[in-house]
Amino acid sequence: MPITVALTSVTESDAISHGIIPHSLSPANEARRATYGILTRRGLRLVLPCFHHVLSFTMTETTLAFIGGGNMTGSLVGGLIADGWKPARIHVADPDSRQTERLAGRFSVVTTTDNSTAVKHADAVVLAVKPQVIRTVAGELAPLIEQRHLLVISIAAGVRETSLREWLGKDTAIVRAMPNTPALVQSGATALYANPAVSEEQRNLAESILRAVGLAIWVDDEAMMDTVTALSGSGPAYFFLLMEAMTSAGSRMGLPEDTARLLTLQTAFGAAKMALESADDAAQLRRRVTSPGGTTERAIGEFQKNNFEGIVLQALQAAADRSRELAAEFGKR
Repeated sequence: MPITVALTSVTESDAISHGIIPHSLSPANEARRATYGILTRRGLRLVLPCFHHVLSFTMTETTLAFIGGGNMTGSLVGGLIADGWKPARIHVADPDSRQTERLAGRFSVVTTTDNSTAVKHADAVVLAVKPQVIRTVAGELAPLIEQRHLLVISIAAGVRETSLREWLGKDTAIVRAMPNTPALVQSGATALYANPAVSEEQRNLAESILRAVGLAIWVDDEAMMDTVTALSGSGPAYFFLLMEAMTSAGSRMGLPEDTARLLTLQTAFGAAKMALESADDAAQLRRRVTSPGGTTERAIGEFQKNNFEGIVLQALQAAADRSRELAAEFGKR
């Protein structure tokens, strides 16, 4: 599927360095460069030079094995098929036959209740199981993964690459990914970290898988994954908390609860859409709608008087600290 690109304020170099487009589309690949066009990726419009490139660089040849058939797997599988992956190239293993039957019925993918069967013919493995059981699952699959030199993508929250490498084999190519829950509606934000064993082709493959459910951005230091967890991983709950508080306040001030809720939700959606599509940052957008002496200025003053920015920083630091604690716990199990 050829793509064309170009729109708002994201530069080509920023997009490449932050993982919005693969490194394989960098300026060094002159044959892939073209004129300017428009790329719309899940509603996120970007200002990028245009390329003609088949995003399915390995899609038609690669077989994926998902270990775990929960909601995140369902979302990833749905996004991949929408992007052109063949269902026959996607295998899903889950011990719960109800999960496998649901996914097979919905997407026509290959399913099994045996993890080894799913991995046997795969080129890459996505570990989508709970952190509490990932060590056992990884240990069972390690011989197959080592023998076939497979790429392993882990979306298990809080499980570090060093632990995964200890369980899977020291030379295993591992990508650790931290998607958030909006990935369930193809609007996620995912950070990825690759260990040195991951090749450029494998890096692009991992990126294409996670971009099927939204934005995918690389970090070079795994320690930053704790910050990512605090910011985007837990972030949806912060916005839900604010929406909950605004809805409650509107209701207490006299609006019918349904009216307050709908106004809050549409306001949140509209603000996010403006921020995504504007060339200005959030601070400038806020200043633009804050008239001197007006109602918004008065409200913002109350937030700032109560140290709003400081509360946000403390909350994110607490989440990052807990992420580090959980990683240490999971690594010992």
